[in-house]
Amino acid sequence: MRMYDIIMKKRDGYELSTEEINYFVENYTKGLIPDYQASALLMAIYLNKMNKRETLDLTRAMVNSGDKIDLSKLNGIKVDKHSTGGVGDTTTLVLGPMVAACGVPFVKMSGRGLGHTGGTLDKLESIKGFRVELSNEEFEENVNKINIAICSQTANVTPADKKLYALRDVTATVDDISLITASIMSKKLAVESDAIILDVKVGSGAFMKNLDDAVKLAKSMVEIGNLYGRKTVAVVTNMDEPLGKAVGNALEVREAIDTLKGSGPEDLYELVLILGSKLLVLAGKVDNESEGRKMLIDVVNSGKAFEKFKELVRYQGGDVSYVENPELLPKAKYVIEVKSNKNGYVKSINAEEVGKCALALGAGRETKESQIDLSAGIVLNKKVDDKVECGETLAYIHGNDIDKVEDVKNRLLDIFIIGDKNKEPKKLIYEEIQ
Repeated sequence: MRMYDIIMKKRDGYELSTEEINYFVENYTKGLIPDYQASALLMAIYLNKMNKRETLDLTRAMVNSGDKIDLSKLNGIKVDKHSTGGVGDTTTLVLGPMVAACGVPFVKMSGRGLGHTGGTLDKLESIKGFRVELSNEEFEENVNKINIAICSQTANVTPADKKLYALRDVTATVDDISLITASIMSKKLAVESDAIILDVKVGSGAFMKNLDDAVKLAKSMVEIGNLYGRKTVAVVTNMDEPLGKAVGNALEVREAIDTLKGSGPEDLYELVLILGSKLLVLAGKVDNESEGRKMLIDVVNSGKAFEKFKELVRYQGGDVSYVENPELLPKAKYVIEVKSNKNGYVKSINAEEVGKCALALGAGRETKESQIDLSAGIVLNKKVDDKVECGETLAYIHGNDIDKVEDVKNRLLDIFIIGDKNKEPKKLIYEEIQ
């Protein structure tokens, strides 16, 4: 088998065989196929696409390129969640404890954030002592005892994806549905959970800006997950404005705590109830989503969800007093209000631009080596469709560099578009796919 022939075959619009896909992934991962040939094949795939069978084979080959996370020693039906990423996306910190408090094992292996804020692991490290790296024994013991673990991937999972994504990033081949599907799903399927919920974001603050593309991606990922033998469901959700109100690591932890105690932002709580009820059905805990929703609300109202979050923190070495008293979480030197200079209604808040402001304050990473300021970020006081009076506070900026804070203040005033009330109310959920 020759790489030249595989490139030519896909260039001319033909289907690649399972053997050809396996040959490419295995040998590129080993360094036996040069970048220039891999780049040529990626461009051929980008231009001529892959069918469902090819996409499944590519995903499986990428899973098989590295270690798999065996969850067979864990009790019960294990569930996992993936988000395609957004601004103020605190969902995992709320969803995990709520689902675990309902008696369903929630296993989540996350990464670091690169962009406007840190990832789930960075957020959790706002809590003093919280350990994101667990041995396999600790991971298994924690899940079997308290039904939840949120940690980093220590194993050599999907090395093919790491190499291929780096190449796609510099060859204009990132935004192909099959390549995105294989990249995301290989990482999820390498962790051998029983069911997966996918939160596919669409809008200004999401990777997918266009609803049709987001729906295509969601359908593709659900198909691949189910063909692979995992129960997989996707929800396409709005990321035109930030989810919830907080954007920034410690600020989002505080918001997660509020939500687990029943006083968080409505949109964040509603999304968690929708995702969580589907996970409870997939895990066989309830017969339908309305039963699941009631169970989730009950664990919040009874305090069990918040207690589960405290257990998660305690079992992973964190100081629980930071959860019991969020005032102990990292705090910025300056908290500056952004006040409206006009009356009206909030028509839009561009999530991507808010994310860039948070990044400028130090809440995210420009590069993998960047140090995150865990205290920095933005808390919205007004959301889309809210009424605003001149002089009312639109947002609070948390930062440690006053020049950066003042710069972000001026930018946020332009990001909040205020005018007549929108004719159509905003949507949280666009489509559900299973």
